[in-house]
Amino acid sequence: MSVFQRFVLMIWLLAAPIAVFAQDPKCPIPGDWKFVPEFSDEFNGSKLDPGKWDPFNPSWKGRAPGWFSRENVAVKDGSLQLTARVEHVPNIPKRYHTFTTAAVKSKERVCYGYFEVRFRPMNSKASSSFWFYASDQDLWTEIDVFELCGAHPSMGSTFYMNVHVFITPEDGKKHWNKGSEWVAPYRFADDYHVAGLLWTKDKIEWFVDGVSRFSLKNTHWHQKLNVNFDSETMPKWFGLPEPAELPSTFYIDYIRCWKTR
Repeated sequence: MSVFQRFVLMIWLLAAPIAVFAQDPKCPIPGDWKFVPEFSDEFNGSKLDPGKWDPFNPSWKGRAPGWFSRENVAVKDGSLQLTARVEHVPNIPKRYHTFTTAAVKSKERVCYGYFEVRFRPMNSKASSSFWFYASDQDLWTEIDVFELCGAHPSMGSTFYMNVHVFITPEDGKKHWNKGSEWVAPYRFADDYHVAGLLWTKDKIEWFVDGVSRFSLKNTHWHQKLNVNFDSETMPKWFGLPEPAELPSTFYIDYIRCWKTR
């Protein structure tokens, strides 16, 4: 390798997102697990890994009135950061106004495994969410690991967990869901916490800080799904953010994935 080639390689390595693991992290739940770097990220670089993630949702612009803005997605200080702002973007559909939020979606799909995220939700009524979904012509399913409202006076301690079925070959467009909620003895926006999802062909189970909080039989969630982090305005659920709350940021320290051997 020439001196010039070494120089180009050094520049490329310095500019590339850092996704190198000194050693494979051990799965925190029992079983014969193999670490999957393709769906894991420590977010230790200076930008989002373009091989793994889109800094937007290619098929959705956000839940109105909040518009997903790529400018609200950042990787810095060792975390993925999704920010909500009071902001109007010109030349967008009229139903979007006042607020911008953010979304990150995996480029590839995954089915089954154990997924762990260390996170801190934004201190705002704009949501902080980690979820999986895919919408195909004859099959559309979703798994919501959490949807949180950090600043809501009565919901800021509630961890919302859910699954949805929107379309199946058997029933067509028949939407239904199952879910649960766990009320913590603290506000989630005050500190970092760890969420885990065990997704197998037989069951789906949710964990918060290593403790199982909800599980159900896996009857429909066998479709390969994209991984998503986002913040949305939820006017009918959480209410719209107060301008004084914003800007506010949802921090994701890492996502780690394991599959059974």
